[in-house]
Amino acid sequence: MFSVRPARPDDLSALTSVIEDRAAWMRERGLDDWEGWLSSAPMMAARAVRSRSPGWVLEHARGRVVGCTSLSDRPLDEGWSVAEGEEPALYLNTTVTDPAWRRYRPGALLAAWVLERAAATGRTWVRRGCTSEELMRYYRDVQGFGLVRTVRSDQTVTHLLARRVAGTGAAD
Repeated sequence: MFSVRPARPDDLSALTSVIEDRAAWMRERGLDDWEGWLSSAPMMAARAVRSRSPGWVLEHARGRVVGCTSLSDRPLDEGWSVAEGEEPALYLNTTVTDPAWRRYRPGALLAAWVLERAAATGRTWVRRGCTSEELMRYYRDVQGFGLVRTVRSDQTVTHLLARRVAGTGAAD
Protein backbone atom coordinates (compact mmCIF):
# COMPACT_ATOMS: atom_id res chain seq x y z
CA MET A 1 0.00 0.00 0.00
CA PHE A 2 2.94 2.35 0.75
CA SER A 3 6.53 2.51 -0.41
CA VAL A 4 9.55 4.66 0.39
CA ARG A 5 11.80 6.12 -2.27
CA PRO A 6 14.26 8.99 -2.66
CA ALA A 7 12.57 12.35 -3.16
CA ARG A 8 12.75 13.74 -6.70
CA PRO A 9 12.50 17.27 -8.08
CA ASP A 10 8.99 16.54 -9.38
CA ASP A 11 7.92 15.94 -5.73
CA LEU A 12 8.53 19.60 -4.84
CA SER A 13 4.90 20.72 -5.13
CA ALA A 14 3.50 17.67 -3.29
CA LEU A 15 6.05 18.01 -0.48
CA THR A 16 5.31 21.71 -0.09
CA SER A 17 1.59 20.86 0.19
CA VAL A 18 2.25 18.16 2.82
CA ILE A 19 4.27 20.62 4.92
CA GLU A 20 1.65 23.37 4.54
CA ASP A 21 -1.11 20.91 5.50
CA ARG A 22 0.90 19.90 8.58
CA ALA A 23 1.34 23.58 9.52
CA ALA A 24 -2.43 24.13 9.21
CA TRP A 25 -3.07 21.07 11.37
CA MET A 26 -0.63 22.45 13.99
CA ARG A 27 -2.35 25.85 13.90
CA GLU A 28 -5.80 24.28 14.42
CA ARG A 29 -4.49 22.54 17.53
CA GLY A 30 -2.70 25.57 18.94
CA LEU A 31 0.73 23.94 18.61
CA ASP A 32 3.87 26.05 18.64
CA ASP A 33 5.86 26.93 15.54
CA TRP A 34 3.14 26.37 12.94
CA GLU A 35 3.99 29.78 11.47
CA GLY A 36 7.62 28.72 11.05
CA TRP A 37 6.56 25.55 9.28
CA LEU A 38 4.22 27.46 7.00
CA SER A 39 6.75 30.12 6.06
CA SER A 40 9.55 27.61 5.50
CA ALA A 41 7.50 24.97 3.62
CA PRO A 42 9.00 25.75 0.19
CA MET A 43 12.54 25.73 1.61
CA MET A 44 11.96 22.47 3.52
CA ALA A 45 10.54 20.83 0.40
CA ALA A 46 13.44 22.09 -1.72
CA ARG A 47 15.90 20.65 0.81
CA ALA A 48 14.20 17.26 0.54
CA VAL A 49 14.61 17.07 -3.25
CA ARG A 50 18.30 18.04 -3.41
CA SER A 51 20.15 15.54 -5.56
CA ARG A 52 23.26 15.47 -3.34
CA SER A 53 21.37 14.39 -0.22
CA PRO A 54 17.74 13.67 -1.06
CA GLY A 55 15.07 13.14 1.51
CA TRP A 56 12.90 10.07 1.45
CA VAL A 57 9.26 10.11 0.40
CA LEU A 58 6.50 7.88 1.70
CA GLU A 59 4.22 7.30 -1.26
CA HIS A 60 0.82 5.64 -1.43
CA ALA A 61 0.41 2.94 -4.10
CA ARG A 62 -1.67 5.40 -6.15
CA GLY A 63 1.26 7.83 -6.34
CA ARG A 64 0.19 10.22 -3.57
CA VAL A 65 3.05 11.62 -1.45
CA VAL A 66 1.93 11.33 2.19
CA GLY A 67 5.17 12.01 4.06
CA CYS A 68 8.88 12.58 3.95
CA THR A 69 11.95 12.38 6.13
CA SER A 70 15.69 12.84 5.90
CA LEU A 71 18.48 10.63 7.17
CA SER A 72 22.02 11.26 8.25
CA ASP A 73 24.82 9.03 9.45
CA ARG A 74 25.92 11.63 11.99
CA PRO A 75 24.01 13.53 14.65
CA LEU A 76 22.46 16.86 13.76
CA ASP A 77 21.13 17.47 17.28
CA GLU A 78 23.54 18.59 19.98
CA GLY A 79 23.71 16.47 23.09
CA TRP A 80 24.84 13.10 21.77
CA SER A 81 28.03 11.94 23.44
CA VAL A 82 31.24 11.36 21.52
CA ALA A 83 30.87 7.61 22.15
CA GLU A 84 27.28 7.65 20.84
CA GLY A 85 28.42 9.59 17.77
CA GLU A 86 30.97 6.87 17.01
CA GLU A 87 28.43 4.04 17.10
CA PRO A 88 27.00 2.95 13.74
CA ALA A 89 23.66 4.75 13.59
CA LEU A 90 21.21 6.45 11.30
CA TYR A 91 19.71 9.74 12.45
CA LEU A 92 16.11 10.37 11.51
CA ASN A 93 15.47 14.08 10.87
CA THR A 94 12.65 16.36 9.81
CA THR A 95 9.87 13.84 9.37
CA VAL A 96 6.68 15.46 8.05
CA THR A 97 3.47 13.61 7.25
CA ASP A 98 0.13 14.56 5.75
CA PRO A 99 -2.37 14.77 8.64
CA ALA A 100 -5.16 13.55 6.34
CA TRP A 101 -3.42 10.14 6.34
CA ARG A 102 -3.05 9.88 10.14
CA ARG A 103 -5.10 6.68 10.39
CA TYR A 104 -2.27 4.88 8.52
CA ARG A 105 0.40 6.25 10.90
CA PRO A 106 2.73 7.41 8.12
CA GLY A 107 5.34 8.61 10.63
CA ALA A 108 5.48 5.14 12.17
CA LEU A 109 5.73 3.61 8.67
CA LEU A 110 8.70 5.85 7.89
CA ALA A 111 10.36 5.02 11.23
CA ALA A 112 9.90 1.28 10.59
CA TRP A 113 11.43 1.68 7.14
CA VAL A 114 14.43 3.50 8.65
CA LEU A 115 14.92 0.64 11.14
CA GLU A 116 14.97 -1.83 8.23
CA ARG A 117 17.38 0.38 6.28
CA ALA A 118 19.63 0.70 9.31
CA ALA A 119 19.74 -3.10 9.73
CA ALA A 120 20.46 -3.60 6.02
CA THR A 121 23.37 -1.13 6.17
CA GLY A 122 24.95 -2.52 9.35
CA ARG A 123 23.81 0.19 11.76
CA THR A 124 23.15 -0.59 15.41
CA TRP A 125 20.90 2.35 16.25
CA VAL A 126 18.31 4.70 14.84
CA ARG A 127 18.33 8.02 16.67
CA ARG A 128 16.24 11.15 16.53
CA GLY A 129 15.69 14.39 18.39
CA CYS A 130 12.69 16.63 18.88
CA THR A 131 11.78 19.76 20.80
CA SER A 132 8.15 18.89 21.50
CA GLU A 133 7.13 17.03 24.65
CA GLU A 134 4.12 15.64 22.78
CA LEU A 135 6.26 14.34 19.91
CA MET A 136 8.74 12.84 22.36
CA ARG A 137 5.92 10.86 24.00
CA TYR A 138 4.64 9.73 20.58
CA TYR A 139 8.10 8.56 19.49
CA ARG A 140 8.58 6.80 22.82
CA ASP A 141 5.12 5.32 23.38
CA VAL A 142 3.99 4.55 19.81
CA GLN A 143 7.20 4.14 17.80
CA GLY A 144 9.25 2.38 20.49
CA PHE A 145 12.14 4.84 20.81
CA GLY A 146 13.70 5.21 24.24
CA LEU A 147 14.39 8.62 25.70
CA VAL A 148 18.16 8.84 26.11
CA ARG A 149 18.30 12.32 27.61
CA THR A 150 16.80 15.78 27.49
CA VAL A 151 19.19 18.62 26.70
CA ARG A 152 18.35 22.14 27.80
CA SER A 153 19.93 25.28 26.40
CA ASP A 154 19.00 28.91 26.96
CA GLN A 155 16.16 28.81 24.44
CA THR A 156 15.54 25.17 23.54
CA VAL A 157 14.71 21.85 25.11
CA THR A 158 15.70 18.89 22.91
CA HIS A 159 14.67 15.32 23.63
CA LEU A 160 17.15 12.77 22.26
CA LEU A 161 15.72 9.34 21.53
CA ALA A 162 17.16 6.08 20.22
CA ARG A 163 16.01 2.66 19.18
CA ARG A 164 18.28 -0.36 18.82
CA VAL A 165 18.04 -2.04 15.44
CA ALA A 166 16.61 -5.57 15.66
CA GLY A 167 19.14 -8.34 15.44
CA THR A 168 22.06 -6.20 16.64
CA GLY A 169 22.41 -7.26 20.24
CA ALA A 170 20.79 -6.77 23.62
CA ALA A 171 17.17 -5.68 23.94
CA ASP A 172 16.09 -6.72 20.43
